[in-house]
Amino acid sequence: MQNILVIGFNTRNIVCSASRAGYTVCSIDAFCDLDLQECAHASALLECRTVQELHQLDTSRIKAQMAEFGLEFDALVPGSGLEMLDHKEFSCPVLASSPDAIQKASDKLYLSKRLEALGIPHPRCYSPEEMDAIEYPVMIKPASGGGGIFNRVARDRHELLANLEELRKLNPELTEQKVVVQEFIEGIPSSVSLLSTKNEALAVAVNEQLIGIPWLSRLPFAYCGNITPFRTDKVEEIETLAEELVLGFKLQGSNGVDFLISEKGPVVLEINPRFQGSLDTVEKAMNINLFNAHVDCFRGELPEKPEAKCFAARGIIYSDRELFIDRRLMDVILREKGADIPSQGTVAEPDGPLTSLFACTSTREEAVLSIKRGANRIKAFIENQMERKSA
Repeated sequence: MQNILVIGFNTRNIVCSASRAGYTVCSIDAFCDLDLQECAHASALLECRTVQELHQLDTSRIKAQMAEFGLEFDALVPGSGLEMLDHKEFSCPVLASSPDAIQKASDKLYLSKRLEALGIPHPRCYSPEEMDAIEYPVMIKPASGGGGIFNRVARDRHELLANLEELRKLNPELTEQKVVVQEFIEGIPSSVSLLSTKNEALAVAVNEQLIGIPWLSRLPFAYCGNITPFRTDKVEEIETLAEELVLGFKLQGSNGVDFLISEKGPVVLEINPRFQGSLDTVEKAMNINLFNAHVDCFRGELPEKPEAKCFAARGIIYSDRELFIDRRLMDVILREKGADIPSQGTVAEPDGPLTSLFACTSTREEAVLSIKRGANRIKAFIENQMERKSA
């Protein structure tokens, strides 16, 4: 196996991991960031900017783009947004869990019912028929996917209805049947990154999740990155639980389970049946190539459990305005230790991701401080440029 196609909304981390593992990688991606293009043998633009457009993507268009690369692909690997690709539509193997398993694991309502039956702590979910029984506050979120950008908190019925109306305006697909209203629980967001074959699962790392960090995003629940490893006395408990869940849902390869560490203990939030945003920090901290390990899972092989070598942090900076990426801004971004480098001449959308910063240090505090300083330098440059233009 040599030629790999990775397709998804944002595939940079998967493509670069596969490239480091020695594969010839092509990518179909919605951003085609500079560092993705450097890692990939070739790349093409995924002509989808919203979840709605992804759902309407025709498989024939993907096949046409594959043909344009001029390679015979040995495998296809779906990333975020395209996990539900129909394996039967492609002549090469698709290295992912079955669409049925992915559908069930991704559906927050279905997951809630399964967790309830298993007696596993999770936020209570309310169906549209239970609106009068809701105990506030609650979290409103898409039933599948989202990255936190559509998550809202409602403290009473008026806020709930207002939030549902706002979500419908932002994305017509987010009807009452396509969102989840669930109990709002306070806690530390975390995740377990796993590898699994048909018969075994291995928790590779436990990660602290950076959610709604004010110096990275103005969105209160936006996914802003990770710190690996996450030190907590609940590590063994959530690793064991996560391993049981991915096997129970018949998932293969690289997958993740999100938790909240609450005052009452760990609470399962959701399952991510795909490569996760924590890929970078897991690889840096644990000294493992996750793409290689993902491929091995489909051969029935798992690696030895790795040990953390450092604290690796990733911080995703979101743009607070529409931002044209000119040469000067590119130079500022390139001076930082980062990834997801936007190409010159592109435009970052308001509340869209701008770039990612990394740090690998001996303590968590040093890692956070490093990415915070880098984020402040980039934001200070942007503010200075805006002031010059308005002067």
